[in-house]
Amino acid sequence: MPLLLSFLATYRDRRLIQQSLLAPTKTQDLACPAAPAPVACLTVRVHVVSDVHGNVDALARAGDGADVLLVLGDLIDFVDYHDHSAGILGSVFGPAAVERFAQLRSVGEPGAAYAFVRRLWDQLPDSPTLVRQAISEQYERLFAALPTPTYATPGNVDLPELWPHFAHAGIHVLDGQSTDIGGLQWGFVGGGLLPSGVVPQREPVFRSYLRTPEQYAAAVAALGRVDMLCSHIPPAVPELLYDVRARRPEIGSEDLLAVIHRDRPRAALFGHVHQPLARRVRVGRTECVNVGHFQRTGVPYVVVI
Repeated sequence: MPLLLSFLATYRDRRLIQQSLLAPTKTQDLACPAAPAPVACLTVRVHVVSDVHGNVDALARAGDGADVLLVLGDLIDFVDYHDHSAGILGSVFGPAAVERFAQLRSVGEPGAAYAFVRRLWDQLPDSPTLVRQAISEQYERLFAALPTPTYATPGNVDLPELWPHFAHAGIHVLDGQSTDIGGLQWGFVGGGLLPSGVVPQREPVFRSYLRTPEQYAAAVAALGRVDMLCSHIPPAVPELLYDVRARRPEIGSEDLLAVIHRDRPRAALFGHVHQPLARRVRVGRTECVNVGHFQRTGVPYVVVI
C-alpha cells in the first residue's frame, strides 16, 4: 500500500484531475448536451472494445445495434491469465507453465518471466514459425467476426504487420492517424510504450508491439487536433495506470495527456489495464475512460455522438 500511495502522490494534481463521482455507465452522450430548448440531433452510435484476447464469439456481437465499431487493440490471446490452459502459451506448454509465468511476471525479479518463457520456447525446434501460425489462425477468425464499418488500432499484444492480410473491405486500420466519424475528428494511436532507455529483446519468439518514447510521440503528433482520442494504452494518469490485481502500474503516455490538455477532446478512450484502480477520470473537460477488458466482459462501451 505505501508503494501505491507514493505512486499516486507523485503524479496527482487535483486542480487538473478529478475523479468522476458518477457511477460508470455503458453509454456516454458526448455530443448532445442538455439545452434550454429541444435541439434536433442526428446521432451516431459507436461501440468500443479493447483487449479482446481471442473472444471471437463476443466480438461477433460487439457491433449489434451500432453504426460503427471501434477496436482498440490486443486481439491475440497469447497468455490467458484467467484460463491457464487457453491462449497460445497454455495450448503449447500447459496450464502449469502459464501459472509459473504469471507468478514471475507479478512478483519475480525483472526479466525473470521473459527468461522463463524463453527457455520454454527454446525446447521447440522452430518456435517462431509455430507462434506465427497460431497467431494467424486467431486473426483469421477474429477479423472474420468484425462488422462493417470497423475502425481498429493494434495493441501491444498484436502483430500489426499481419493485419493487412486479414482485414476485409470495411475494416479501417488506423495508427497515428485520424478520421471523421459522425462529424468529429477521431485520432487513433496503437501499441504499447517501452520505458525510456529500454532496448527491445533481440529475436524474441513473439515481439510485442512496443514503441520507444520517440516513436510513440511521433505517432501522437501525427494525429493533429482531435475531438475524440483513441489509444490502446492510457494517458499518464496514475489512477488509470494502476492494476489492482497485478499490484503494479502499467506505463501510460505523457504525450496522450498533453493532447488532452491541448485539444480538450470530448473523451479519451483506451484499454490495456485489465483491472484498473479507476475506470474513469476527468481531466479538465475530457472524460478518460477505460472501455473494459472485453475478453472477460463481452460488453462494448457505448458512445452516442
